[in-house]
Amino acid sequence: MSKSQYLYLSLLSLALVAFAVILQQVGYQGVSFLPCPLCILQRVGYLGIAICCILAVGVQPLRKFFHGLAIIAAGYGLSVAAHQVWLLSHPESSCGIDPLETWINQFQLAQGLPWLFKADGLCSAQLPSILGLQVPEWSLLWFGIFLAVLLVTFFRKQK
Repeated sequence: MSKSQYLYLSLLSLALVAFAVILQQVGYQGVSFLPCPLCILQRVGYLGIAICCILAVGVQPLRKFFHGLAIIAAGYGLSVAAHQVWLLSHPESSCGIDPLETWINQFQLAQGLPWLFKADGLCSAQLPSILGLQVPEWSLLWFGIFLAVLLVTFFRKQK
């Protein structure tokens, strides 16, 4: 993969996190999208992809290593998003009280950057859809795209 392609993936990943923060701060259709614990974990996945792609550009000898870490971050995010989509389709499975929220909010990042890492919402909350999909469904789609692109380019022969 070229340096510019790594940078595009990184910027797209960061743009998705920025969009999530905008939904959190500004809202959509009069509803504030408070991030749940699974949303915060997905943000970590997007940031992992972005950081690994930037490091792949900057550290040429370890490019394949960082590419592999980006694949792991995308797979991690995909699994978290898939679990949240499952929770949305099975709301009776959620008790409404998420012990993961307390655990995540005790991290230094959540205390230092609460606008980015503090979990306040419920994982099974039905919020207004955006272009026909819930936010976790969009996240599942984007993580799938990231994972597919990263896997295909990882195994492609270099020119």
